[in-house]
Amino acid sequence: MSAPHTDVERQEKRHRFPLMGMGGVVLFAILLLVLWIAWLALAGNDPDTAEQQIDGRTGAVEMQEDGAAAAVDTDGE
Repeated sequence: MSAPHTDVERQEKRHRFPLMGMGGVVLFAILLLVLWIAWLALAGNDPDTAEQQIDGRTGAVEMQEDGAAAAVDTDGE
């Protein structure tokens, strides 16, 4: 059975702000999700120290002494 007295226009007016609030919460959650994924991608999982480093330009393996990572020149010079 359906409701005997339905006034769609009045119900639309009554529910406008709660629906807008729910939509705002959904948009906020999507924004947080996008920011979280971007933060995870930018944070990366790069090792701080390694016994060997690979030069991204040449592919050559550079061995390190005492397990300390050497500074890799990224200036392009």
